[in-house]
Amino acid sequence: MFIQFLVAFVQALFTVLFWAIIGRALLSWFRISPSNPFFPLKAILDQITDPILGPLRRVVPTIGMIDITPIVALLLLQFAQALLITALNNVARGF
Repeated sequence: MFIQFLVAFVQALFTVLFWAIIGRALLSWFRISPSNPFFPLKAILDQITDPILGPLRRVVPTIGMIDITPIVALLLLQFAQALLITALNNVARGF
């Protein structure tokens, strides 16, 4: 029962992170000043995604003027989610 809750929590967490990265990438296409009504949303998305995107930006090169860090982060998140869910399901089954 606890493992099922943990699996649901992990899936929800990764879903929030996934959409936060998508939202941040979309908002990066626009100039958002502090007077813009979307500024609080941008600030929240920055706080959520900086721990993931910040370290990756030091490793992943840009392609011209295009930052591919969000794409790399989404792929890594999908991989980590699949790995973690599989591990939790194996623990639930007793290996």
